[in-house]
Amino acid sequence: MKTDLTNGDTSVMDMFERGKVLKICAPMVRYSKLAFRSLVRKYNCDICFTPMIVAADFMRSVKARDSEFTTNERDRPLIVQFAAHDAQTLADAACVVAPFSDGVDLNCGCPQRWAMSAGYGACLINKPELVKDMVRLVRNQVDNPNYTASIKIRIHKDLRRTVDLCQKAESAGVSWITVHGRTSEERHQPVHYDAIKTIKDSVSVPVIANGDIKYLRDVESIHQLTGVDGVMAARGLLSNPAMFAGYEDTPLECIWDWVDISLDQGTPFTCFHHHLIYMLERVSSQPERKVFNSLSSTSAVIDYLQSTYGSVHDLGT
Repeated sequence: MKTDLTNGDTSVMDMFERGKVLKICAPMVRYSKLAFRSLVRKYNCDICFTPMIVAADFMRSVKARDSEFTTNERDRPLIVQFAAHDAQTLADAACVVAPFSDGVDLNCGCPQRWAMSAGYGACLINKPELVKDMVRLVRNQVDNPNYTASIKIRIHKDLRRTVDLCQKAESAGVSWITVHGRTSEERHQPVHYDAIKTIKDSVSVPVIANGDIKYLRDVESIHQLTGVDGVMAARGLLSNPAMFAGYEDTPLECIWDWVDISLDQGTPFTCFHHHLIYMLERVSSQPERKVFNSLSSTSAVIDYLQSTYGSVHDLGT
């Protein structure tokens, strides 16, 4: 959190222009950090989210703030996602990150047991009045009318409850709503696009669809199915960070961009390596993956990439 980057005259909301479906990088624990955000922004990603940050820990510890939230002047538009279960803590955290970001998002969708038992994540979809209070306090407390306050939710089995939640959030001033089209019990079942369409038709704020976006063509097909204003991808971007630029699989240029960004930003080896494991999964054979996954240093990874795939210059780029 080095420099004050706020421009009070601009807003992410201006990006929701008619006809353009926004392409968004999801909040991903351990993965949607600055280096990866820098990569996907090179390949037509419109908005990026930080990984989910527990607001109470963030406010309690300078060490947590420094390790959990890193950005730079090119890392925009940026939405900081928080886990919180009381309005004041969320609003306080929003005020801390507001000079360095474009909005905050309240996680109401994480289905993991630890989050739900702590009162975070998907259990909040059953507390619409609390969500309403949290959104309202962020809007009232952050001293920038263009700063956004959004929520990311899962759906209920009884969709009327989800519509009620979204309408309550809208009445509190929510900027937009991201809908992961599964219940908190569902993991790999098909996404309920009909539910996302019902929600989109029930509110006037922008709605983002999340779940099973794997290729650029999915963006348009989901827009046609649901009428949403944007789509958010997680695993699809992990396996192909150039997905939103129309590539079917991770291009070699993108792999070398990741190497350059990681070296430039000092990305820890484990993170650097894990991202490459995801990126190479669809374009490498099982024996190749076995060798690559066992590599244990940055220099070994770079040597492997050069000997197996060649450099970017070999592509003529």
